[in-house]
Amino acid sequence: MTARSTTIKPKLIYIDLFAGCGGLSLGIHKSREWHGLFAIEKDKMAFDTLRANLIDKRGHFDWPKWLPVKNHDINDVLRDFKSELLSLRGQLDLVTGGPPCQGFSAAGRRNEDDDRNKLIRSYLMFIMYTRPKAVMFENVKGFTLQFKRNKTAGFSYLNYVRSVLGRLGYNVEGRLVNFAEFGVPQRRTRFILVGIRRDLCTRPEAFFEALYAAKGSFLKGKRLPKNTTVSQAISDLHKENGILLFEENQRFKRGTYSPARTRYQQLMRADSPSLLPDSHRFANHEPRVVSRFRYILRKGTRNKNAFDILSVQHQTNKHTVIPLSPDLHSPTLTTLPDDYIHYCEPRILTVREYARLQSFPDDFVFLGKFTTGGHLRTKEVPRYSQIGNAIPPLFGEHAASVLKRLVGPDL
Repeated sequence: MTARSTTIKPKLIYIDLFAGCGGLSLGIHKSREWHGLFAIEKDKMAFDTLRANLIDKRGHFDWPKWLPVKNHDINDVLRDFKSELLSLRGQLDLVTGGPPCQGFSAAGRRNEDDDRNKLIRSYLMFIMYTRPKAVMFENVKGFTLQFKRNKTAGFSYLNYVRSVLGRLGYNVEGRLVNFAEFGVPQRRTRFILVGIRRDLCTRPEAFFEALYAAKGSFLKGKRLPKNTTVSQAISDLHKENGILLFEENQRFKRGTYSPARTRYQQLMRADSPSLLPDSHRFANHEPRVVSRFRYILRKGTRNKNAFDILSVQHQTNKHTVIPLSPDLHSPTLTTLPDDYIHYCEPRILTVREYARLQSFPDDFVFLGKFTTGGHLRTKEVPRYSQIGNAIPPLFGEHAASVLKRLVGPDL
């Protein structure tokens, strides 16, 4: 009898730019169809989190010897390793990532002079050097808008990206995608652009068509409902479950688990060996803040900004405070945790609860400061910011599987 031959399907190779703490890379890893070459992230705290989870724990990246395993500025990599990047032509299936979005955000001041806007050009230069089969680019909704003032009036970075990728030989399609449609318990709409090299003869529109066509089977495979609410995501993390001293800083308390109550909670906890949730540290609110939060929970409209109640009743300068609804998706998480009040406890969310609402599993640990403020806000990426900036891993996993079918070998 002839032994049955077995074929091991090769994994596709990608690079993650502006990788943050690794939300997208974690999702790509969980698809089991891709392997990372390396990731570029400037902030040390965010990279330390990525390294702990995706390099040290999961061995997800085949890091090249010529690139130190540390946080890097993309412009330094472009300058110092140009020949090495050029040598990657013909080897990469995907380059992905989202340049920092603050200069494009419609939620704040759209600043055409923000230096971070220039990182778009760095992203495109990286594509020009490496010429992967496909690119996937993520940014805020405001990226699709034109600037209206000063020297850049009428300028659209979206049109600029489309034009450059077109000249580099890519067919391009971009659309707004709400991650809540893919099992994430958060209403989070982002602009996703996909470019596929013309020689592959694959329409980039096919990515979005397949993304939605396969949505039901993806959620069914995870045994997740079409919509996951906030309470379904975090009700096993209530403070009332019990508190302990927080070992890293005993001025704080940490929370414990109750039994998992929903399928989403089971999924998030499936691979976590710990009896205590990571980064589930409660803020030390002053009594007057707790009183204020209780009042907002009683009087405020859920998932709506309670600024009017705050300004009239409590004479505060805080412009955004949103009491969450237990029965809906959360609003889009920002990097400011005090923008949100827990749906049934008078406090802000913990880092772990933030992570749950972004679909980070509980075995994904976060490193660095919990939060920061003042002039450091634009220079550091602490734990809350790492999560607020991330692409939800659950969406990344589904997107990676769709891309595999579009650019992978036909085996």
